[in-house]
Amino acid sequence: MADRSPPRSWSMLLAPPALGLAVLFLPTLWELSQTVWQSEEQGHGPIVLAVTAWLLWQQRADLVAAVGPRAGALGWAVLGFGLLLYVLGRSQDILLFEVGAMIPLLAGSLALLFGWALVRRAAFPLLFLVFMVPLPAAIIDALTGPLKQVVSSIAEEILYRAGYPVARTGVILSVGQYQLLVADACSGLNSMFSLSALGLLYLYLVRHRQVWRNAVLLLSILPIAFFANVVRVMILVLVTYHYGDEAGQGFIHGAAGMVLFIVALALLTGLDSLLGLGARLTGRTRA
Repeated sequence: MADRSPPRSWSMLLAPPALGLAVLFLPTLWELSQTVWQSEEQGHGPIVLAVTAWLLWQQRADLVAAVGPRAGALGWAVLGFGLLLYVLGRSQDILLFEVGAMIPLLAGSLALLFGWALVRRAAFPLLFLVFMVPLPAAIIDALTGPLKQVVSSIAEEILYRAGYPVARTGVILSVGQYQLLVADACSGLNSMFSLSALGLLYLYLVRHRQVWRNAVLLLSILPIAFFANVVRVMILVLVTYHYGDEAGQGFIHGAAGMVLFIVALALLTGLDSLLGLGARLTGRTRA
């Protein structure tokens, strides 16, 4: 069996930039683990980092094959931009810049060591790191409010038509003798962001050849993420109504986050299966 591991000489080339990146980002990652990554809204950050590392490892043979001429001035420009972004973010406590700087720093380092062909081959794992970057609070606040209103409104309408005694005041749902505040984690921008990451990862892994099929799945990611949020809110309302407020706000409230991803993944794979069935039936008809 052929050896799929990178040449040993890579360790000598990668050691200096790897050490430099570790010096820069290990303190950042530690601070994230003690702060925003402990919240439900940003808890997907370490998962994104782990998935990126796994994708790069899975691609190691292709990356070795893509090694070419080292980048010149453009590679240094990308690396310099990443350093400037990091210094600005670190000094001014702007997580968007500090964490986001990891992408140009990695891309610039790889380009200078192994060429742009390798960077292009590793483009998806590198860009996937975007989903690890904490969203600015101003953007979250501006978009989460309207999202909560719409999600709670749809959840109320569906449950009311199903016969439940539910009513809504803003983002507060009343069901029976209980009242539930639709929190940011239940229907906010961050959950849409993390579910979008899940959808794009799914598309990358399945790699369908049909452009139209990939396009339909890509366009369906945000609607599916939105509907999964509606299902999550409805589940919390139903649990509270049938089992009491303690059950709704206790363990099941946390488990609803897992339900969110299960529902989204089930809808995405279900849609993909229907598209595949349609493609096969169309192919038979043409034949």
